[in-house]
Amino acid sequence: MKFLFLSILMCISCHISAQKTVTENAAREVIDVFFDGFHKGDTLIMNSVLSPNAILQSASKNREGVDVLENTHFGNFKKSIASRPSDQVWKEVIIDYTVSIDGNLAHVWTPYEFYFNGTFSHCGANAFTLAKLEDGWKIVHLIDSRRREDCNAMKKE
Repeated sequence: MKFLFLSILMCISCHISAQKTVTENAAREVIDVFFDGFHKGDTLIMNSVLSPNAILQSASKNREGVDVLENTHFGNFKKSIASRPSDQVWKEVIIDYTVSIDGNLAHVWTPYEFYFNGTFSHCGANAFTLAKLEDGWKIVHLIDSRRREDCNAMKKE
């Protein structure tokens, strides 16, 4: 009887663990789809993983070195991507993914390096908040940081 109970308990544990892995992969896939659209300049791809009321913010320093928080309407951001000249290449290289999940809420932290036409521009981190909605995981909030110094410290050795 003990063996049967332990066997059932192990199966349930494996099943729960497998569900969490699939969920983490699903959350990460949302980010990959978002950047696929970003790199291609295809806002329809991006929209497929964005909540209609998604919020976009950036934390950085202004020219005077003062910390600022900038709010951008996602519609304006997507217009800039869709109207990007064809000779411009914007490439955001994701260095790592850290996914935290609680039920239908996920947070995905992605340190990155940004390149403009193959030349390093800046680095930072993206903090995506995702909610699992009826049609899957959607980005409901994205805030990023941007800086030009100490960028090598983000890479894992």
